[in-house]
Amino acid sequence: MSRPLKSVFKKEHSDDISNRSDNPVFSTVASAFLSRRRFLQMGVVAGTAVSFPMLLKPEEAFAALTQTTPSTLAKAVSLGFTSIPVSSEDSVIVPEGYIARPFYRWGDATGISGNLPAFKKDASNTTDEQAAQAGMHHDGMAWFSLPQGGTSPDHGLLALNHEYIDNGMLFKDGTANWNLDKARKGQNAMGISVIEVKKQGNGWEVVRPSSFARRITVNTPMQITGPARHNALVKTAADPEGETILGTMQNCANGHTPWGTYLTCEENWSDIFVKKGEMTPLEKRYGIADEDESYRWNEVDARFSVDKTPNEPNRFGWVVEIDPYNPTSTPRKHSALGRFKHEGAAVTLAADNRAVVYMGDDQKFEYIYKFVSDKKYDAANRDANMALLESGTLYVAKFNEDGSGEWLPLVYGQNGLDSSKGFENQGDLLVKTRLAADAVGATKMDRPEWIAVDPHAAGSVYCTLTNNSDRGKEGKAPVDAANPRANNVFGHIMHWLEADSDPAATAFKWDILVMAGRTDGADEKAKGSMQGAAFGSPDGLSFDHRGVLWIQTDVSSSTINKKAYQDMGNNQMVATIPGTNEYRRFLTGPRGCEITGIAFTPDNRTLFINIQHPGEGGDDITDPANPTAVSSWPDADPAGRPRSSTVVIVKADGGMIGT
Repeated sequence: MSRPLKSVFKKEHSDDISNRSDNPVFSTVASAFLSRRRFLQMGVVAGTAVSFPMLLKPEEAFAALTQTTPSTLAKAVSLGFTSIPVSSEDSVIVPEGYIARPFYRWGDATGISGNLPAFKKDASNTTDEQAAQAGMHHDGMAWFSLPQGGTSPDHGLLALNHEYIDNGMLFKDGTANWNLDKARKGQNAMGISVIEVKKQGNGWEVVRPSSFARRITVNTPMQITGPARHNALVKTAADPEGETILGTMQNCANGHTPWGTYLTCEENWSDIFVKKGEMTPLEKRYGIADEDESYRWNEVDARFSVDKTPNEPNRFGWVVEIDPYNPTSTPRKHSALGRFKHEGAAVTLAADNRAVVYMGDDQKFEYIYKFVSDKKYDAANRDANMALLESGTLYVAKFNEDGSGEWLPLVYGQNGLDSSKGFENQGDLLVKTRLAADAVGATKMDRPEWIAVDPHAAGSVYCTLTNNSDRGKEGKAPVDAANPRANNVFGHIMHWLEADSDPAATAFKWDILVMAGRTDGADEKAKGSMQGAAFGSPDGLSFDHRGVLWIQTDVSSSTINKKAYQDMGNNQMVATIPGTNEYRRFLTGPRGCEITGIAFTPDNRTLFINIQHPGEGGDDITDPANPTAVSSWPDADPAGRPRSSTVVIVKADGGMIGT
């Protein structure tokens, strides 16, 4: 997730710039490419296309559908709901004919057998109780039908992330009287939930107790796989072999595999590590901090003091694979997919059935990556598929001036990636993924966030670029045709089509789906290019089974309804069918929240989304003496506190979502 302005609490360093390389920024590349297209189109294209001649056109979008991949449902040709207006209400609002209900809130029992603690609205739940309850700040999420291997739309598992914590909400007295037990409670409020859910009559409920229910936290043992396993940079005194890592944290977006596993992505993990001594180039490149006034784990837990455990940060920043069907299984951190601030992991299959994973690095001027497995997916052999993400080739994207693109391999011994550039072997290179991407000349992007693969168009991929407040500043990326906004607070959505419609290809063609922004502004260069519902700071991105693209926004809580976003309302979720340029607003959230997490049941009749950090004020941790100052959603209890929640959405008539 992202923030256009620096926040003292959430993602403290997400707006810092760690990339000081001389690699081309996307704006510069696009400017040269688009200036030629502009010359050809001036006088024959009117309106938005003149300002943004690179925008994806309907005829180009539908031409890309000539080679398709199987999907569970027929492709949608239109949106079937009426767009709702913007809202500043402290509630979740959906179109008429839809029902939205929160049903798995922070502090609700996960359903672990024999351990069903109730939420205490005064924040007095213990550290052990929090380990069996929903964590804070729900984020990425995926659906898995039960039984395993089936396609049931009425009974399944939800795996979801709990990205970060707010100590002002989590404790009666905030960070006062700080100690290790408080840090442990915070660690138990991060990580992942696996919950069993079932449709009973016309409603959904969490099954409690459940043999599948599980919480994975900052202290859950995990294995590291791939080239970085046993590497000197991941070894610590507690793990001298470099094999077993404790925990995962700052889990943002996600992915799910064809073989039925969940991928959770470690994003802003560097915010929690603190080093008082002199920083190494690697620590600087990954944004290790010299102070932390929000989490404060480093003060009581030596793992998070880099001065005491210098290699511990290298054990975070990975994609973690979890088997939701086996609650005793050990999660695995796959080093072959690279180490950075992973925003998501969108999985698809290549033409030859190799697994392909698309990933963004969520920080200003960072990169877009792709992993292609060595081995092939076998629908009849789940055990073999479990090793698919352990070996393969990691690539980083370069966007060329002529609208073409290249996937540059990050392989030791190729493209100068050897000891002369500071890499000793492939494992060493992957720990230093950002430095390797710098070295091969990848293209700097404006905060790559979620990536979505069109289920009805092979090789057609989309990526949200949320915003970049440094656009146009002196010494930074210049204002140009592709990014014509100084202080670009609105963002845009990229699209590319892989060569031969094959996700494993090493070449692609690119364009832009939409420039986000308001459609009523006086500044022509700040206007959104969409028709219909205006939005800014696109973040969450996912296709449903019908090929409708759903976009969720993450406008900073310090910016909602202020400044450039005045009168644009709370964060929202909009839908479009790529190529139509029609956008309809489907949902608005409560005050102070971010909309995130998308999971559809196989029949497209139930949608699960997450409301993250309702009530966030935007400047610092919440005042523990006044937790409902901004929001009291979802309980509407002035004596309680706002609670992130999974929301279930259905049509009142039982129809498909979006029809």
